[in-house]
Amino acid sequence: MVGRSAVMVVDPATGKVRQQHDLPAPYFGEGIVDWGPDIFEWTWQSHVCFVYDRFSMRVVKQFSYAGEGWGMTRTQTELITSDGTAVLRFRDPTTFKETRQIVVKDDGRMIDRLNELEFIRGEIYANVWHSDRIARISPKDGHVIAWIDLTGLLPADKMVDTESVLNGIAYDAQHDRIFVTGKQWPTIFEIKVVARR
Repeated sequence: MVGRSAVMVVDPATGKVRQQHDLPAPYFGEGIVDWGPDIFEWTWQSHVCFVYDRFSMRVVKQFSYAGEGWGMTRTQTELITSDGTAVLRFRDPTTFKETRQIVVKDDGRMIDRLNELEFIRGEIYANVWHSDRIARISPKDGHVIAWIDLTGLLPADKMVDTESVLNGIAYDAQHDRIFVTGKQWPTIFEIKVVARR
């Protein structure tokens, strides 16, 4: 939220914050991604992407862009961003300029409100804002490969308000683990994706 956004380094075993960089108003922090020694963080409606040194959390540069900033992830060579539409944009990490885009569709129907992103085993995982589903997307042509249904993961009595929606995906490639959370959720869940019978 504006005035309440921060990038934090958190000990996963204890939840203790090791480092924190607060984002001042008027910025509303959105997606972040690591890139070598840097961390990219872009903002919802301010058209500014901040680049931090990942060790000191000091701003080392910034980029501007058109449209809104929602989620962000990366392949080995490109950044991938979402803006709340059905379009995912691939960007050059040295300039933040768009290099190509894909339109996300499931059986011909456009899937919009794509939010938080994560690149997992060659696929783009995307939260669909205000839903309990994650789309698994082909980075080649944007078609939805499959859906992950997380309905009921967080009990209703643990939600702060109607904006306490599923909105976080992280992948630990070293141990092949997927984590999910949501806005104002008190818990981060490690999940295992299983096929529906």
